[in-house]
Amino acid sequence: MAGARVETLMARTRMLSHRARTGLRKSAVDYFRGDASDWLAFGGLLLTVPAIAFGTLMMPVWFSSSALVLPIVAGGLLLRPASLLALYAASAVALIVEALVLGPYTEGPARVTPGTVLVVAACGFFGLVIAQFRSRVGVPWRRGGTMLFDLRERIRVQSKLPSLPAGWHREMALRPAGGQSFSGDFVVAARTNGGRTLEVVLTDVSGKGMEAGSRALLLSGAFGGLLGALPPHGFLPAANGYLLRQDWEEGFATSIHLVLDLETGDYELLSAGHLPALQLSAGTGRWREVSGEGPLLGVYDGTEFTPARGNLRRGDVLMLFTDGLVETADRDISEGIDRLTGEADRYVAAGWDGATWHLIEKVAKDVNDDRALLLIRRSP
Repeated sequence: MAGARVETLMARTRMLSHRARTGLRKSAVDYFRGDASDWLAFGGLLLTVPAIAFGTLMMPVWFSSSALVLPIVAGGLLLRPASLLALYAASAVALIVEALVLGPYTEGPARVTPGTVLVVAACGFFGLVIAQFRSRVGVPWRRGGTMLFDLRERIRVQSKLPSLPAGWHREMALRPAGGQSFSGDFVVAARTNGGRTLEVVLTDVSGKGMEAGSRALLLSGAFGGLLGALPPHGFLPAANGYLLRQDWEEGFATSIHLVLDLETGDYELLSAGHLPALQLSAGTGRWREVSGEGPLLGVYDGTEFTPARGNLRRGDVLMLFTDGLVETADRDISEGIDRLTGEADRYVAAGWDGATWHLIEKVAKDVNDDRALLLIRRSP
């Protein structure tokens, strides 16, 4: 009986030990992933407060009382508001102890002065504001930057153009407003009909930069799912219905949808309030505007979109772009289009590799608006 009891006790001990190790390992993993409580960071920062206070009392020349701002600033980045307030309370107690032990601040430079208290309090205030903002967002600081990076990369991946068969050249350049990472302009593209057809949608969401970046991300995902899943003439009506259902205060967008037959060069352009495309005829060397008819997305329900049709012959070039490329406060759209075509003529003889990036740099130097340019060329 005694042996059985010992074995049972040992089994329970091993089980409890295993649960403790598993829980500790899970807590550590969750913490570094940003999914768990902040007890580990709170404990570490809480221990630094008496350590700093002890150093200030023993070696005031090397340890200043204002060094307490270090755990406070770190706590603003790591801790939740409730834990942060407890850390502030410990820091306040440390300041009081230092002031009592070191004596009045008028007796030496290493004492706790009113300025020290103000600096620590100011850092604590801003740390609490940051912690409350993170708490409202629900994203720990360790994951916030990673999430923004992932969102930016998703937009870039969705904006990549598919590879085209021999005889076709395509490239795209996109510059967000103010040099930011998020743009209100985006592209979704896919090869449909067994790879014979190229469908490209260039969209300009109302607003610019970070203001429109979140909506552009949402729309790019929705438009990417619609593209290829619907007949070409059904895409813009479905996109328009999607925007109307969002019920955004500033929820409109312009969009242009290219449907290109990669075997014959025939294409259709369907437009939702977007600027016309530009086609260069290799035979005449002249540019012409090509545009379908249709209202803005997200404004009217039950709208119709009338396509414009054309053909890309050998050597022809087709450009799609957003208004940030050709419109500024001191220049209207027609003047901007003339300037764009004038600069583009320089690449007829030199070749079109890298043309989109250089055209944006030459034509749209105003960095206060999102700019996007898409170029498709059929080789001669």
